[in-house]
Amino acid sequence: MHVIEAGEGPPVVLLHGSSTSSLSLVPLLERLEGVRAIVVDRPGFGLSEPAHVPRARFRDAAIEFLDEVVDELALETSALAGNSMGGTWALWYALARPERVSRLVLLGSAPLLPGTRPPPLLRVMATPVVGDLLTRLVKPDPKMLVRLLASVGEKDTIVRYPDLIQALVAVGRDPVASTVNLAELRATISPLGFRRSFRVQPDELRRLTVPVLVLWGDHDPVGRVEVARATARLIPEAQLEVLPAGHVPYLGNPDRVS
Repeated sequence: MHVIEAGEGPPVVLLHGSSTSSLSLVPLLERLEGVRAIVVDRPGFGLSEPAHVPRARFRDAAIEFLDEVVDELALETSALAGNSMGGTWALWYALARPERVSRLVLLGSAPLLPGTRPPPLLRVMATPVVGDLLTRLVKPDPKMLVRLLASVGEKDTIVRYPDLIQALVAVGRDPVASTVNLAELRATISPLGFRRSFRVQPDELRRLTVPVLVLWGDHDPVGRVEVARATARLIPEAQLEVLPAGHVPYLGNPDRVS
């Protein structure tokens, strides 16, 4: 597994979303103060080795991976922060291992929360045969990446980070990462939307025992603001902040999110 570390203080483990790597969280690392920030490449993304698991074990495998991360880094407890699917992994871990999580931050909507839905482009990519064909025929470039971010409400923000665009294009051209990304999409998305078997249930949110900060974009296509408010109401110790953003709120609001 590959991690990037920066700063000193209480540990916070940060997890990136799909179709990206730890480099997508560098805009936060440059601004965080007073914490030991540990940004992790999830399996198969960036420089971390892939982990091949059956679809039915996807959630369990995510928890096992984070067990390995915190054990290897000798962290008895840490804060967790995640964007997109990284936020879902962090949420799953906080539910499974509350004694090891001091607090939780959702950096944008977390897929599989009640009321969330996948953008149409991701549903197409998750479709068998069609997704394979797109992966083989379409080679990412900067313009395509901007269009992809536009589909999640971040067209005008991603262009502020030309180095990040190049890094994300490289991820899109990595055959290992592409295979893992497609497998992740298919594990969680069906032609009708997010798979019911992986959805986080309201009763699970009610059982969360750690303080939770929910940062949500006001035009996030994965979940409307009403979904954010409903999520915050279910979690016993939740604070909700709605920002002028899409699915990746720290791109347009890096200082406030930090």
